[in-house]
Amino acid sequence: MKDASSPVMRWQACLQAARPPFLLLAPLCVLLGVGAARAEGLALSWWDVWLALLGSVTAHAAVNLLNEHHDFRSGLDAMTRRTPFSGGSGALLACPRAAPLAAVTAAACLVVTALIGGYFLAQRGPAMLIFGIAGLALVWGYSGWIVRRPWLCLLAPGVGFGVLMVLGSHWAVGGRLGSTVLAVAPVPILLVSALLLVNQLPDIDADRRVGRRHLAIVLGVSRAAQVAAWLNAAAFVSLMLAIGLNGVPRAVWPALLPGLAAAWLIRGLYRLDEREVDGDRRRLLPLMATQVAILLITLAVLDLSLWWSA
Repeated sequence: MKDASSPVMRWQACLQAARPPFLLLAPLCVLLGVGAARAEGLALSWWDVWLALLGSVTAHAAVNLLNEHHDFRSGLDAMTRRTPFSGGSGALLACPRAAPLAAVTAAACLVVTALIGGYFLAQRGPAMLIFGIAGLALVWGYSGWIVRRPWLCLLAPGVGFGVLMVLGSHWAVGGRLGSTVLAVAPVPILLVSALLLVNQLPDIDADRRVGRRHLAIVLGVSRAAQVAAWLNAAAFVSLMLAIGLNGVPRAVWPALLPGLAAAWLIRGLYRLDEREVDGDRRRLLPLMATQVAILLITLAVLDLSLWWSA
């Protein structure tokens, strides 16, 4: 049996704290920005595409590591009833001596992200500085500051992935913002914000005890779940409008198909109440899983459709 304080175990805990399964979201957002650039006929450099993908993953990993480190230090990890989609990984609680390594690794990820941002700043001009500064501010400020401001906490994840990653990657590889990327950006903005709000529902009591004040705490389970339902509905309505108004190629219509699952999700969110979150969670967990699947599948289909339409 390996010693829990051994270097190998600390590195394993650090890797787990980065939440690798969730890092898929970042490249899907980048590929949405890149796909929109390709659909608009912009010349792409594969080197730029790979750098944008790497920068997105290191930025997302840094957010996860800093969040895990903050939750471990604040004691939140010890209070949370974890689910496969919320409550953190528990890796630092199982291996406390990995906490300093997680903080150092988060800083290293930020350095890599900043270096890649510096490259694109030199290539694309001062506009990239806006994306870079805003992104670093979100990474550093989310766990300690943004989570105490309800509406900002609701919007921050969507802005981080839907604005900074989608629009930022589009500018990084294309040197401008086109109408196609502006038309598809609301989809990740709304769906990512819905995902984070749904994932906060099981953690309301624990988050409140450590001083957080996100929207789920302020509104309660039922009303927060209804806000998440509206965000899901708005995402697919925005995509329908984008297709109907020719803001995006009509070939992206298959991305509307996850909306069928979203209809079931919206109905379930509207029926959710505190007892089903505080109890055995048999109704909540399928809703959380569906929310994740809708987000990832919708973005993946959008990515493929944009590339196919080019």
